[in-house]
Formats: sequence, structure tokens, C-alpha cells
Amino acid sequence: MPNALIVIDVQNDFCPGGALAVAEGDQIIPQINAMMGDFDATILTQDWHPQGHSSFASSHAGKAPFDMIDMPYGAQVLWPDHCVQGTKGANFHADLNTDEADMIIRKGYNPDIDSYSAFFENDHKTPTGLEGYLRTRGITTLTMVGLATDFCMHFSAVDAAKLGFDVTVLEGACRAIDMDGSLASARAAMQDAGVKLES
Repeated sequence: MPNALIVIDVQNDFCPGGALAVAEGDQIIPQINAMMGDFDATILTQDWHPQGHSSFASSHAGKAPFDMIDMPYGAQVLWPDHCVQGTKGANFHADLNTDEADMIIRKGYNPDIDSYSAFFENDHKTPTGLEGYLRTRGITTLTMVGLATDFCMHFSAVDAAKLGFDVTVLEGACRAIDMDGSLASARAAMQDAGVKLES
């Protein structure tokens, strides 16, 4: 069956030295690059926020990064400003082989709603277009790698499984933020949705 490698948000701001750095986030890049030739398609996702995005703590007076607020679509973590369109932080890490990508999906560009998943914005209704692309190419099997396991990877994998794709997350080619037990709850949610977790 046709398969795809989905590479989630391997961007400067999520790697060491970035605005929302994931520990060892850059260490997974050689493994990801080595895998690209093994799939019928490679899709990269890119967090792509406008200045002043509603998920940024700086957009809310008196709020600090990692505070929680209620948005019309549900609970929202407030983040440090990160992956702002056109900035170095939003660029893919220089070591990532972007030439192999069949498609790049940009997400989080709506200023009023965050978007963790490669498939839907955080209202769980507004699609990114990735599902349609995969369906038209006849791709049913997905392997996911990238950053961060407990946020964008978690939401992408669960959405893919709910849409009927056969999903595997290679945890050795991911890294997590792991904030207040978020990694354990994300792993449980992925397994409950039918996602296979492999090392």
C-alpha cells in the first residue's frame, strides 16, 4: 500500500536555541533524512504564525508563556512567540533535507486559532488540505516523526487515525516538551486512537 512519511515541524524555533526549544530536537534530523527515500511521499509540516498570533502569551495582557486560557474552540496553552512567518525561527532546520519533500503543509497561519495537527486547526473542523492530498494519491499508511511528540505529533497522529489512516509514530525520531505529564497523556491518547508507537 502507498505510504507517506509525515515530518512534523522540524523548525529552528523548536530546536536548541529556538524560542520554544525541544530538548535534543535537532538530534533526530539525521535519522529523518535517512528515512525519506523509503516512502512513496514525504510531507513536511511547518508552523507558520503571523505576528501577534492569539496563541502567543505576548498577545494577552498579564499572561505568561505556558499559562492556560479559554478560547472559543477550547483550552489553549499560551506560548512564547515562535515560528513567526518569514523569520529565521520559522525556517526548517538547515540540516533537514527539504529537497525530498513532495509537499509542505503550513499551519497556524489563522491569527485567531492555533493549529497543532497537520490535518485540522484546533477547532477540529477546519482542514489543512493534507487529508485530500493523501487520498488523491491513494496513500493509506502514514509514519510520523518530528516535534513535539506531546503536542503537534500527538494531535496529528490522533486525527490521522480518526480519519482512517494506518498510523505509526516512530518515537526515536521524535522529541517531546513533556510539560506537566503531557508526554504520558499524549502517548495514552495516541494508543487509544489506534496509533502504533514504535521506538
